[in-house]
Amino acid sequence: MSSLTDPAWPGPDESSALEILRWGDLTVLGRLVDASNATLLARAALDDVETYCVYKPISGERPLWDFPRRTLAHREVAAYVLSVATGWDLVPPTVLRDGPFGPGSVQWWVRERPEDTHDVEHGPRIPAMAEPGGGLVDVLDEREVPAGWLHVLDAEDLDGAPVVLAHADDAGLRRMAVFDVVANNADRKGGHVLRDSTGCVFGVDHGLTFNVEDKMRTVLWGWSGDPLPAEVCGVLAALGTDLQADSSLHRELSAVLSPDEVGRTARRAESLLASGRHPGPLPDRPSLPWPAF
Repeated sequence: MSSLTDPAWPGPDESSALEILRWGDLTVLGRLVDASNATLLARAALDDVETYCVYKPISGERPLWDFPRRTLAHREVAAYVLSVATGWDLVPPTVLRDGPFGPGSVQWWVRERPEDTHDVEHGPRIPAMAEPGGGLVDVLDEREVPAGWLHVLDAEDLDGAPVVLAHADDAGLRRMAVFDVVANNADRKGGHVLRDSTGCVFGVDHGLTFNVEDKMRTVLWGWSGDPLPAEVCGVLAALGTDLQADSSLHRELSAVLSPDEVGRTARRAESLLASGRHPGPLPDRPSLPWPAF
């Protein structure tokens, strides 16, 4: 890497981060091969700052029967817009821009520490990703579930031994569970939860969101039926107002989602507030992503 500044996130202020992602020179370093769609590790450089980022070109999206084609990158951006509106900052800065393989979403890379970078001989330095699950979501031996964690389900591992899917009773994670209801997240795997060294919780991979049909699939069911915290209710009430037509939030979401999708997002926020409780899985449809972690 060059001698340019390479901040971790949270690093520069959010507007500066967006400028780097939107206007920086984008260089692809490699592919994250476990992803279903083309997901590329890249570097964005602007002036004296460069940062790692995740570039998801629309041209690399696999068609899905239940989502409109060539819209996943737009949904990644919509998730960031909604995250900013809540004030919870659960989604790293994300923009829609052109890149080496055409337009796509570009998102700030979340690392545990800025020095977590290792050298590849005769190649670029590759950043170490923050721990998937963030130490907050895990599949564990039933005897090893930490005190205070919330049970999601019992299962068996590949050898038939009993295991438990569970997650921490963490305030940031609880906000993410509420965010996912409003965004109608169909793919909240355990590995899509990250936490940096300051304890900040982030969610990534939001391509399967904002569908007009209810498609919630998540590993964060531990609060099902519990009353919503007062702070969460306040945010939902504000969203109900901010999602009305002609608001700035409505306009930002309408730039990347269909009118029906924006309308359903508003109604989900209103319905969740009216219920006053975390929802549970629907009995007539899958409630977990596959694989769950």
